[in-house]
Amino acid sequence: MGADRDDRALLRAVARGDADALAALYDRHAGWLHARLSRRCDDPETVREVLQDTFLAVWRSAGAHQGGEAGGWLWTIAARRLVDARRALARADRVETPEAQAAPSAEDHVLAGLQYGDVGTALDRISPELRDVLRATVVDGLTTREAARLLGIPEGTVKTRALRARRELRSALAALAAPGPLESLGGTS
Repeated sequence: MGADRDDRALLRAVARGDADALAALYDRHAGWLHARLSRRCDDPETVREVLQDTFLAVWRSAGAHQGGEAGGWLWTIAARRLVDARRALARADRVETPEAQAAPSAEDHVLAGLQYGDVGTALDRISPELRDVLRATVVDGLTTREAARLLGIPEGTVKTRALRARRELRSALAALAAPGPLESLGGTS
């Protein structure tokens, strides 16, 4: 049914309660959303629940869509649902086992310069809030507005943190590239 309709038309139909339009939207977007969520979360059950919650939210709030790119809107909803799911799991883990550490995601490894590079070392030197903004805007390619929704902060804060993150990352990389006192004397022997 939805093959000849664009996403905006499908969302308008979903807002009117058209379940077939929601099915068409699901068929069109669930695959890439599932793949992208799976890269951020290694628990298939959580990914399935987040995907289901995403389309339930679309069913309930399709009328709120402002007419922009539907894929970005869907990803913002899915990413926010994933954050909520992780927070719920973290709360449950704190009750069951104190101080459980999550394994770093594949994106964290890439961001860490294949785990041990200068970029990874520099990223470790900036605050988690700044790293989160870099991840949302650079790795995920979200707009400022989408990153603000995902992170639950104002757009101006995203812009400020992105600027600070770039500045601090540049400083940290420069500090790593500068020769140490022994290196400038010709080595460590």
